[in-house]
Amino acid sequence: MNNKVWICGMGAISAIGDNATENFESLLAGNSGVGKTTFLSTIHRDSLLVCEIKKSNEELAGMAKMKPNLPRAAYLSAIASEEALTQLKQQIEEPAFENLRVGFLSGNTIGGMDLSENFYSDFLKDPSSGHLSDVVNHECGAITELVAEKLNVKNYVATLSTACSSSANAIMQGCRLIKHNKLDMVIAGGTDALCRFTLNGFNTLMIVDSEPCKPFDAHRKGLNLGEGAGYVVLVSDAIKKQLNLKPIAAVSGYANANDAFHQTASSAEGIGNFLAMEQALQMSGLAPHQIDYINAHGTGTANNDSSEGIAIERLFADHVPLVSSTKANTGHTLGACGGIEAVYCCLSLQHNTVYPSLRLTTPMNDFSFEVNTKLIQGKEIHHVMSNSFGFGGNCSSLIFSKTT
Repeated sequence: MNNKVWICGMGAISAIGDNATENFESLLAGNSGVGKTTFLSTIHRDSLLVCEIKKSNEELAGMAKMKPNLPRAAYLSAIASEEALTQLKQQIEEPAFENLRVGFLSGNTIGGMDLSENFYSDFLKDPSSGHLSDVVNHECGAITELVAEKLNVKNYVATLSTACSSSANAIMQGCRLIKHNKLDMVIAGGTDALCRFTLNGFNTLMIVDSEPCKPFDAHRKGLNLGEGAGYVVLVSDAIKKQLNLKPIAAVSGYANANDAFHQTASSAEGIGNFLAMEQALQMSGLAPHQIDYINAHGTGTANNDSSEGIAIERLFADHVPLVSSTKANTGHTLGACGGIEAVYCCLSLQHNTVYPSLRLTTPMNDFSFEVNTKLIQGKEIHHVMSNSFGFGGNCSSLIFSKTT
C-alpha cells in the first residue's frame, strides 16, 4: 500500500474572498468578514454579527453555473470544488481525467435547511402556500449529489456530517480511499451556509459573540458564525507520476479521535484534541519540533480555546510551533472550516506565511505559549497542522507538508 497522497488543486470561497487567491490576499491584509447579515433574514440582524458572503443566491447561482432555487450551500460547494478541479485539469488532458477513478467527498451540516426554513414560514401562515421544491434538497447528502452531478463525478460520492470536523474528515476519508487503491483521485472538503437554525441554536448555547470574535483572547466571549466552502484535489502517488503532476502539498498525517465528554463541549483537558494531534503526528513520522505552524480550530469560545491550547502544550511541550486561528477572518464556517483551512495551510506552505490571530490583545492564562498575532512572511514552512474539533467530541487533525 503506497502512503503518498498529494494535493494537486484547491479552491475556496468565504466572507473574505470568492476564490483561493482572494482569500489569501485577505489573510495577508488582515481583512475580516464580520458584519451584519444582508441576505439571511433573522431577528438577530442587529444584535449578532456573522461572516456572510455578500452575494445573493441568484449571484452565487450565476457564479456556480447552476439553476436557481437550489440551497445556498450547493452553490458555495460548486464554486470552490470546481476551482480546485480546474486547477488540476490545467495540468492534464481531458481524456486522461476521464479514465481516472474519481470520487467526491463533501462535508456539511445544514444541507438545504436555508430553503426549508423559508418553506415552513410560508406554510405555517397558509398551508396552500410554499413550494415543495424548496424542501427536496433539505438533507445533507442532497447537496453533495447536486455538486457531484455538476462535476460529473460518478465513481464514488459520499457525504460526511460530523459537525465542525466534517470537511477535515472528508479529506481524511479521501486519503484512505486513495491509499487502499479504491480511487485514483478525490475532490474532498466541505460547505455550509448561514441559516436561522444554526444561528439560533448557537445563540441558545450562549457561545455567540455579539461583537467581532477574538479567538484565544482572555476576554473572548464566543464565536461568529460564517459560511463558505473549501476543497482540495487529492491524488495518488501513482497518478501523480503517471500524469507528471506538480503537487501543491502532501497530506502526511491525519487522525480522528473522540473524548466522548459532552454533546457540545470538549473535555477541559482536551483529551480528544490531544489524541487527534498525537496520532496525526505519529502517522506523519514527524517529531513535534518539525511542525512549523498550527492552524488551530480556535473558535473564540471559552471551552474550545482553553482545551485546544492545553492539548497543544501537552503534546508539543517545549516545542510549541507558531499557532493562530483564522476564524477571526472567516467566522466559524462549521462543516466547511476544515476544507477552507486546508486550503489556507497549503497557501501557508506555498508562500512561507503564518497568519495572525486578529483582535487578540490579552493572552490567556490557561497555557504558557503565545498565540501568534503578527503576519509572518519569509519564514521557511515545511509542515503545517490543521485542527478541526466538532460537537460530540469529534476531533480531527490533518498535517500538510511541502512537496520538496
